[in-house]
Amino acid sequence: MLKELASKEGRGTELISLYIPPGRRISDVIAYLREEWGTASNIKSKTTRKNVQDAIVRVMERLKLFKEVPETGLCIFCGTIPTDKPGVGRMELYVVVPPEPINIYLYRCDQRFILEPLFELLRSEESYGIIVMDTKEATFALLKGKRVDILKEITSGVPGKHRAGGQSARRFERLREANLNEYYTRVGRTANNLFLEVPNLKGLILAGPAGTKEEFRKGKYLHYELDAKILATIDTAYTGR
Repeated sequence: MLKELASKEGRGTELISLYIPPGRRISDVIAYLREEWGTASNIKSKTTRKNVQDAIVRVMERLKLFKEVPETGLCIFCGTIPTDKPGVGRMELYVVVPPEPINIYLYRCDQRFILEPLFELLRSEESYGIIVMDTKEATFALLKGKRVDILKEITSGVPGKHRAGGQSARRFERLREANLNEYYTRVGRTANNLFLEVPNLKGLILAGPAGTKEEFRKGKYLHYELDAKILATIDTAYTGR
């Protein structure tokens, strides 16, 4: 989401970034925003003034849905984003609950959303990727501190080792190997998409029943940068959560 937010740009200084640390009262933040709404009436540009005030109202409406600030804080980004049609904009609002507590209180109007505090938070936290796999399914997770987040689960569609009736053993084995290769390719592609862009990724752990994960690694299905980060391969009797 942060990359998407970073790509947004307003016509003027009318995109609102709001960071609320844990413990701050919602009512106090809304009162502050009401003052900012009044201050925005001094903006000379009629269009910018309207867009800023409309965005402030949207943020206040969203804040009223919260009884209290989440334990890690709350970030809200709101503003009018230009569309392909000249002079036409679309109001967009995004709510982000940080993965770790934030310690700043910030309100700012700018041409772009202020995202550096969130990027810095992600950079400062060490992360470890986890792939748990067998020939039936694969689970991808991210370990941050003591928290494990399941990112994605995929199934293989690979048949078991017992061939169906009427099929020659050799033909069945060829089909199974082709299915396995396609599955390993999907596992590698999914891992690359999930883990290559993770800030501060310190390592990768491969886990699952003996044999499968070793065959996967030998096949070079992972991006070389991720393969170099593999810290351990762990034998487990199960996959999934």
